[in-house]
Amino acid sequence: MRPSKRAPNEMRPVSFERGVARYAEGSCLVKFGNTHVLCAATLEDKPPPWLRGQSRGWVTAEYAMLPRATHTRTRRESSSGRPSGRTQEIQRLIGRSLRAVTHLPGLGERQIMIDCDVIQADGGTRTAAITGAWLALRDCLEWMRSRSIIKDSPLRDHVAAVSCGVCSGATVIDLDYTEDSMAETDANFVMTGSGGLVEVQATAEVAVFSQTELSAMLELAKSGVDQLVQLQKAALA
Repeated sequence: MRPSKRAPNEMRPVSFERGVARYAEGSCLVKFGNTHVLCAATLEDKPPPWLRGQSRGWVTAEYAMLPRATHTRTRRESSSGRPSGRTQEIQRLIGRSLRAVTHLPGLGERQIMIDCDVIQADGGTRTAAITGAWLALRDCLEWMRSRSIIKDSPLRDHVAAVSCGVCSGATVIDLDYTEDSMAETDANFVMTGSGGLVEVQATAEVAVFSQTELSAMLELAKSGVDQLVQLQKAALA
């Protein structure tokens, strides 16, 4: 039995609340159980300097964790002058995930920045951020389309992410902090609504994992992402 009493293939309760940031062009508060992330999209009417003159736009992200998102206070990274390696890795992952389903030339020479701020952390912050950021991006693009900034939305598909792992010899989905801290294997899967893989991160924490276990985690992830995509669609209905 998992610490949360969930079945191996059972995710935590997931919810999306759109339009929570009054001034952002798109926003979403996403909750994976006790992990809560605020995602806000900002339209910048120019591309990054290195992309100017190439007739295409860019989607990128920044990720941060509030000091009391965790059990003990974490020092703000801004006070140290630079983001940690973990933060840089996660925000690059979020950006890659969103660009994988965005037709960048359809943005024109513009950039959309997605700020993902973890309000409360209980494992799976990066997967929650990716899943909520997609909704914030979608609403930003609809905001642009409704004002004739773009003619059609350049979004080509949904994207969502979920964690899986091997805990006490069992393959499980959507690890909370308790499970994540004791997992033998920890993995994150980013997938599109049509089932394409964007990124797979899998690490042996205690002991090596087998190809059979990797395949089992992938099957769980497919099921989880399918559920998340259906919830994204319901949030837009």
